[in-house]
Amino acid sequence: MQAITLLRIQARANRLANHRLHAAMAALTADELQAPRSAFFPTLLSTLNHILVVDLYYIAVLHGDAVDSSHWERYRPATDLPTLAERQRHSDERLIAWLDAAADADLDRPVHMPRRAGQVQTDAAAHMLAHLFMHQTHHRGQLHAMLSGTAVAPPQLDEFLMPSEPHLRQADMAALGWTEAQVYGAP
Repeated sequence: MQAITLLRIQARANRLANHRLHAAMAALTADELQAPRSAFFPTLLSTLNHILVVDLYYIAVLHGDAVDSSHWERYRPATDLPTLAERQRHSDERLIAWLDAAADADLDRPVHMPRRAGQVQTDAAAHMLAHLFMHQTHHRGQLHAMLSGTAVAPPQLDEFLMPSEPHLRQADMAALGWTEAQVYGAP
């Protein structure tokens, strides 16, 4: 399998996991979303906003948008779940669109990431994407653990990469308008 194919699947797995997580969290009140919890970011909503601001940064870099170190200060956190979920959906779909338009050679292309103090970090797009997917997974895991302290059962988030398990994602795939063939190349 080509790396681009695997990364396209990973981007869709990311979208599916966010879709499932946001749907589960919709049952929580605003107070529950803002309640202090044990995690790196102290609330469910602040953790969701952290995932989004980081996604927006790296996806903008991929698209060649004018990004600078002020990105972090300019970000305005979503104050409610529906707004956050819509912004995350847009970000996820923008990542999918970049990968769908990319060729294998684009994964080797250097991406330049402005950092603080005028520094620019440069890595291959594939390395940056691997970092981004790890970051998303890491913080969704924290959300999963925080949800364990609520009345909402944490949703299953790790069953989207295996083509042999379509029964575990049928409703999510249908809600997103995707087919197994489109995502996995299945007959």
